[in-house]
Amino acid sequence: MQIVNNQSIGTLPEAESARVKRMHIPARAAVLGSTVREADRELKLNGDGDGLLDTTHFDTVRFPAPDWAAGVMAEVMADGATAYTPYRGAPDVIASVAETLTGFMGVPVAAENIAFTPGTQGGLFATLSAIVNPGDVVMLADPEYLFTERMLEFVGATVVRIPIDVDAAEPTLDLAAIEAALPQQPTLLVFSHPNNPSGAIFPRASLEKIAALSVEHGFRILADELYSRLVYPGAEFTHMRTLPGMAERCVTMLGPSKTESLSGFRLGVVVGPEDVMAAVEQTLAVTALRAPAYAQRLLAHWIADDADFVAQRITELAALRDMTVTALRRVPGLQVTPHEGTAYLYCDVSALGATDVEVARVLQVEAGVVVSPGYQFGPSGIGRFRVCYARDEAEWAAALERMVTALTALGARNTAEAAHA
Repeated sequence: MQIVNNQSIGTLPEAESARVKRMHIPARAAVLGSTVREADRELKLNGDGDGLLDTTHFDTVRFPAPDWAAGVMAEVMADGATAYTPYRGAPDVIASVAETLTGFMGVPVAAENIAFTPGTQGGLFATLSAIVNPGDVVMLADPEYLFTERMLEFVGATVVRIPIDVDAAEPTLDLAAIEAALPQQPTLLVFSHPNNPSGAIFPRASLEKIAALSVEHGFRILADELYSRLVYPGAEFTHMRTLPGMAERCVTMLGPSKTESLSGFRLGVVVGPEDVMAAVEQTLAVTALRAPAYAQRLLAHWIADDADFVAQRITELAALRDMTVTALRRVPGLQVTPHEGTAYLYCDVSALGATDVEVARVLQVEAGVVVSPGYQFGPSGIGRFRVCYARDEAEWAAALERMVTALTALGARNTAEAAHA
């Protein structure tokens, strides 16, 4: 207690709870030199871009939402009757989406298997909060979407990383690592597919083995398939839910935020077993009540009305991918391995003699470009960065030249310093 003017004043507790502090990932400091939160702050990675060209997300000016989106929103906003829905979402829209997803995924999806969430991010948090207990062992892909590990730390999970060789011709989750974790009785395996940050698509045979292990050993699978529509021609994509035993064990994250540029409308779709969805409904209700009610109406058109739109988008992104790979491979020592999904490249800069934090800082200062440093995606990411090439072609071409110049100079400086050390 403090005494001020003869009055006793209680000292407030620290604002950050232990849960929030766990999201800083302090264990990474042994390699990174700081917590991931401290590194994020130092690089001003708060989603704003700080006035620079921000490649941490899609350019929604160059890649806008489908034409029908504005008309649908204008229509529903003119009628306040749709402002409130059940927690899981508007029943008529859920019924429409169930039919659409049955065709898209190739297996039955019922209304009882669906909940709409405030973005796929909100769906991920609602699901992990609903099904993970403190102390549960959760297997998590490495590398993996940056906020998944932080959410797992928040809910108190014990995280076991499952490596992915993202530079392999056929990347897949390390089956031996999954089997090695089984004595710890994991309750869940979490991975994105296509992989975020690398864009890798996993072979069906490896996914079938993972499904068999799930059935045999009783752990659930959470497959973040947000980018499952952004798959380039010739690639085979397998939805985890379609494999034997997965309808009862797999939870799938979907949504229109990236491929269809509807991120500003905050819409996600969670597909899972009925018991899981009942739990998700409860966490959704206490955090956000529901996905934005007006925006939910867009989901009746999602997938159903935008096949040509997505096909054209994939053609344009494939050209941007090729342009980006060609440019970045001019940097001596920079390793770039393109894959068949997403609009991301996950580049290895370790040969430049610089850390991912140093590279991110140099690209901000010398090239005016914000990239996602690899530490955000897991322990294996030290020495990498992720870049999103969904950008205006002319603006991106100029930015790539600045990036090539900055990275080449950085590598040359570090080589010279090493030679004189």
